[in-house]
Amino acid sequence: MSLFDLSGRVAAVTGGNGGIGLGMAEGMAGAGASILVVGRNETKNADAVEKLRGLGVKAEAFAMDVTEAGAGADMAAAAEDRFGRLDILVNNAGSNIRKRPEEFSPEDWRWVLETNLTSAFLFSQAAYPAMQRAGGGKIINIGSMYSVFGAPFVAAYAASKGGIVQMTKSLAAAWAADNIQVNAVLPGWIDTELTQRAREQIDGLYERQLARMPAGRWGTPQDHAGVAVFLAGSASDYVTGVSIPVDGGFSISG
Repeated sequence: MSLFDLSGRVAAVTGGNGGIGLGMAEGMAGAGASILVVGRNETKNADAVEKLRGLGVKAEAFAMDVTEAGAGADMAAAAEDRFGRLDILVNNAGSNIRKRPEEFSPEDWRWVLETNLTSAFLFSQAAYPAMQRAGGGKIINIGSMYSVFGAPFVAAYAASKGGIVQMTKSLAAAWAADNIQVNAVLPGWIDTELTQRAREQIDGLYERQLARMPAGRWGTPQDHAGVAVFLAGSASDYVTGVSIPVDGGFSISG
């Protein structure tokens, strides 16, 4: 088998109906993987599935909110019911509330942490038995530049994304003996719906971040296709517990 061939493998992608999630799903589909798109918006799910099927692979949608009780178990069952197995999980679903820390309510805090961090843990936990049955697996958690940096308006988001990095290390250590590799991707400033809203809310954000990027441009969801294929395939069988920036050099710029 080619190091980057995902034929016969099944990937579930939370938040896979747009943005970075869809970019990663397209990359894995291009390498031959079947895709389960997990997302709340049924219209966007259907559009994503149509696009993925156009790449010549099997794709199905599963409409759900990742914060619902039992959502992870339902996702794993859906993957095995529809495709017969689950080999790859991308924990991409996430959201943000932009406020200064003193303005956060307890409900705001809990919602961001549950959406971004708790769901990733519970979905990984639910995928574990299915990956054991498959003889191994790959879990790709999506962090952020705010896994590393801070800002006045992202206390909850940064806490959740910092937690993603540490959770990734712990799951990797726990499940290495089961041939399950767990890694994280740390996107930089990527042109998505989430960052478009940020640019509307924060004056000058686009220009300030662009000035720091050695690559000279904001990223796109498709910039994550290659790292998804690498971390989902046998090329990364001896890579686990690491966090890979996909940021055009933003995090190494002085």
